[in-house]
Amino acid sequence: MIRFTLPRRRQLRIVSLAAAGLLVASVATAPAGNAAVTPDAEAVATATTAQTATATPTLGVDEISSSPNLRQIANLPKQAPFDTLASLGTDMAFQGRYAFVGNYNGFVIYDIGQPSAPKIVSQVLCPGSQNDISIYGDLLFLSTDSSRTDDSCASTAQPASVKESWEGIKVFDISDKANPRYVKAVETACGSHTHTLVPAKDRRSVYLYVSSYSPRAEFPDCQPPHDSISIVKVPVKDPTAAAVVATPNLFPDGGYEGIPGEKSATSGCHDITAYPAKDLAAGACMGDGILMDISDREAPRVINRVRDTVNFAFWHSATFNNTGTKVVFTDELGGGGAATCNEVVGPDRGADAIYDITGRGDARTMVFRSYYKIPRVNADTENCVAHNGSLIPVLGRDIMVQAWYQGGVSVWDFTDSAKPKEIGFWERGPLSDTQLVTGGAWSTYYYNGHIYSSDIQKGLDVLELNDWRTWTANLVRFRELNVQTQAGYLSW
Repeated sequence: MIRFTLPRRRQLRIVSLAAAGLLVASVATAPAGNAAVTPDAEAVATATTAQTATATPTLGVDEISSSPNLRQIANLPKQAPFDTLASLGTDMAFQGRYAFVGNYNGFVIYDIGQPSAPKIVSQVLCPGSQNDISIYGDLLFLSTDSSRTDDSCASTAQPASVKESWEGIKVFDISDKANPRYVKAVETACGSHTHTLVPAKDRRSVYLYVSSYSPRAEFPDCQPPHDSISIVKVPVKDPTAAAVVATPNLFPDGGYEGIPGEKSATSGCHDITAYPAKDLAAGACMGDGILMDISDREAPRVINRVRDTVNFAFWHSATFNNTGTKVVFTDELGGGGAATCNEVVGPDRGADAIYDITGRGDARTMVFRSYYKIPRVNADTENCVAHNGSLIPVLGRDIMVQAWYQGGVSVWDFTDSAKPKEIGFWERGPLSDTQLVTGGAWSTYYYNGHIYSSDIQKGLDVLELNDWRTWTANLVRFRELNVQTQAGYLSW
C-alpha cells in the first residue's frame, strides 16, 4: 500500500499503534447485497491461534537470521536511477527466465535464468506510485496511483483536485526485454492502486480489474461514493485499443462505514485475486472481504461478504488455496509504515485471516477459522505487517510464502485452517537502530524452484528453500506468473 509521504510515516505509526490497542466487539459476515451484519465475536475467540513471540526483538542493522531450511543465495541491490530511499521497490511478475519488478519510479526487468546470479536486463524510468505490475505475453501493465500532470513517463506530481491530472493504467510492449516500449495509457477513476489481470475466455483479450480507493469531493475524477472497480479490456493484438469497458458497483448498499483512526471504511478495493480457471475472485476491500463469481469477465458478481470488526484494520490482499476451498486475507494495519510486529499489537492484528469456503455456486460462504502472524517480535524501528505472498505449489498441502516488510519472509502451512504454523523464515535486521525507515520485503513469491523477494530498499533477494514438506513444488513449472492471477497446479 504505502500511499503517504515521508513526513507522514511517523504520524501514521503513532496513530496506528494507538488504534491497535483498541478492540471492537464483533466479527461479522453477510451475504452479498445485505448491509446488515451478524456479530460473531465468539468465532474469533474460539478460532484464534495465538503464537508466542520470541522474547528478544532485535537483530543488528542488516544482520541476517533464518531457519535452517531457508537461505539467501543472491541479492542484487537497487541501481540508479532507482537507488534512492524514495524509489520504493514494489510488486513482481514472472515470465520464462525473467522477473519484472515495479518501483515507485518505474520498473526493472531481471534475468533470473541463473537464480544465484540475477542480472538487470533493463530499467524503465516512469514515475507514478506504486507501479503495481503484471505481464501477459509481450505486454506489461503498470498501475499509477499518484496524480500526475499527464500520462507520459516524463510527468510530474500534480494535485488530484486539478481536473487535467492523470492516474490509471500504462501499457508497455516488452517483446524486446532490453528496450520496453510504452504504447498506451488508460485513465481510471481514483487511479489504479493495484490491478489484477484476468484473461478473456477466448484469450484474445485480457481484462484488468483496477482497484482504487479514497474518493474526495474535491477530486473531479474520484468522487464519492466510490464502491466500484474499473475493468479495462486490452485486445492482445491491438493494445492501443485498451479502454474501460465496465465499472461494476460491488457495494450497492454501501460498504463498512469504518471507525475513524481505527478501522478503514470501504470506499473501493485495495486488491483482488482472481482464480480464472474456477471463475472465482476474492477482493480485499479496505473494510470488507468479498467473494466474486467472475464467469462473466465484464460483470463480476459479489456472492459473499465478510467483515472483521474485532481485529482487521485494512483488508489488503487475498490468496486462494489450490483447490479454491480456502482464502487467506491480509490486514495491513498501519499501512505498511508502522511497527506492528511487537508485543503491544499482539498476534491477531496486522495478521492473516484464514477462511474456509463452504457451499456451492452462489450459496458459497467464507467461514473464519484462524489468524496467522509471524511468531517473532520486531524492533520498533522496523515497519512490519502482513503483506504480499504466494502459494508454494506443494502437492496435497496448503503452504504459502509471504512478505512481512522488515519482518522478513515467512513460509507457513495452513493445511489445517484452524492451526496454521510457520515452517521456515528469513529475516534481515532493521535499516536503522535509531529511527523507523520504511523498508523490507514488499512481495515474496515462489517461482519455478526458488523464492524471489522484492525488498523496498535492498533490491532483489533470491532464497532457496530445502524442506521435505515442500519438495514436490520442484515438480511444478510455470511459463508465466502473475500471483494475483492465481494459476492452478496438479494436486491430489
